[in-house]
Amino acid sequence: MRTTSSVLGALALCAVLAGACGGGERRPVTAESAGGAASAGGAIRVNGAGATFPLPIYSKWFSEYNKLHPSVEINYQSIGSGGGIRQLLAATVFFGASDQPMTDEMLAKAPGAVLHFPTVLGAVVPVYNLEGVSAQLKFTGPLLADIFLGKITRWNDPAIAKTNPGFKGTGNITVVHRSDGSGTTFVWADYLGKVSPEWKQKVGVNSALDWPAGVGGKGNEGVAGLVKQTPGSIGYIELVYALQNKISYGAVLNRGGEFVTPDVTSVTAAASGAMESMPKDFRVSITDSPGQGAYPISSFTWILLFEDPKDKAQAKVMVDFLKWALGDGQALAGDLGYARLPADLARQELEQLNRIKLQ
Repeated sequence: MRTTSSVLGALALCAVLAGACGGGERRPVTAESAGGAASAGGAIRVNGAGATFPLPIYSKWFSEYNKLHPSVEINYQSIGSGGGIRQLLAATVFFGASDQPMTDEMLAKAPGAVLHFPTVLGAVVPVYNLEGVSAQLKFTGPLLADIFLGKITRWNDPAIAKTNPGFKGTGNITVVHRSDGSGTTFVWADYLGKVSPEWKQKVGVNSALDWPAGVGGKGNEGVAGLVKQTPGSIGYIELVYALQNKISYGAVLNRGGEFVTPDVTSVTAAASGAMESMPKDFRVSITDSPGQGAYPISSFTWILLFEDPKDKAQAKVMVDFLKWALGDGQALAGDLGYARLPADLARQELEQLNRIKLQ
């Protein structure tokens, strides 16, 4: 399912969600096809596309920012991280959004230098549809890997019973995964690759995978819908989609030996240790974090901007928007199931914003 949000329709969208390569010389990037900076009535319109993971918070942010700046329209299409990166590199949108940082190879293919801006943190959670099961299930990383490898195919498997004493599962397991290029998939696979050598060898870590088992759904919305409609299924989605759709989700064993329920507190704990080794370009993985109380399948999500965009009017809008999002906008994250950025990281990003050429 492809979802489009604009600042003018963001509140309605949130209501729906609630219910349901070479180097070389760097040149300025043309983004004229992303929609002119000036539109009818003097409004400035900026188009972006990418991850479904941050759609709820971006919809809220664009709506609130529009209230502060009625002449600014920021339109966003949630087409998946892979699609957002492709459209950014093709300059068909002004900004991209991804739950997966761009690789060195991707950056080398870009027509200009691309900057990464973490916006919030979230959790990717194992969701399941088991009738009559009220207790939260517990999963280890290797157990999740074996389920998604297709090695564990029934809910009464001894490996599931071992981590869930008293659970009496029945029936076959239907694995549900993403069918599109997805940063959510990258985060999921990045974690499984760290805890399961077999997963890393046979499936690997990427935003699009050759899945050994299961059925695919497009976007977090598609996976959530398939899990809700399929008894005996298990999938993975961003926490906010599990909350909004009232889908059961499990606790996951972290490196400290704790079964941790994903929430704002446990995602924040996963981010706390990241600051010690944060690279200057903010491209970092925080899955399988060693922090106490840390939920192990946590991640930043990023907005991607060219350092030297041709359309300076749109660039000024996005720089001002990000200053607001990294400051006052962070207060809106918790209510939607996201964790706010560490204060020091937000400060570093504000400094990086100065690198974007506005003249």
